[in-house]
Amino acid sequence: AEFDSTRFDTVYAVTSYCFDLSVFEIFYTLSTGKKIKILKNGLELKNHIEKDKNTLINTVPSVVSQLLEENVSFDSVGILNMAGEPIAPNIIQRLPVDKIEVYNLYGPSEDTTYSTYFKIKQKEYPSIPIGKPITNSQVYILDAQLQVVSRGVFGKIYVAGDGVARGYLNKPELTAEKFVTNPFKSGKIMYD
Repeated sequence: AEFDSTRFDTVYAVTSYCFDLSVFEIFYTLSTGKKIKILKNGLELKNHIEKDKNTLINTVPSVVSQLLEENVSFDSVGILNMAGEPIAPNIIQRLPVDKIEVYNLYGPSEDTTYSTYFKIKQKEYPSIPIGKPITNSQVYILDAQLQVVSRGVFGKIYVAGDGVARGYLNKPELTAEKFVTNPFKSGKIMYD
């Protein structure tokens, strides 16, 4: 629901299947009936990005920064997702955000990769926010008593919803520590 599937025909799979970003590249692509083009790594994009049209790239900001340093054009990209690291404002200033959809995505592996998204629409931001929850997800900023904090007050991020895992395999103590009862939805858990 967050991404317009008409904006891309091909998704570049550039992430190791051991890293959670690959879950999006593989399963989202298959669920939309689009084509996957498997590349060795994100830096190999420079050999394909200008030949292919209407692509979706899902990678870390440091890869995008390196490609921009090498003067790679992003004009053929329909959607650029960046996750896994904070996005430096100077990266956004060098991207054609008026022509392509650029997103900052946030989420732990324990919540099936992505929990929030922020569509970047302008070149100037003091910092890039993590945005709002994706469909069927909730995000709470809570204090130590699991109470919602007031705007401007520091708290801890908790994610909840359909993507949250049941816990860690064979690690009941860690599961009990990190996956807690959701005080806002009876019978559900959230991850901190």
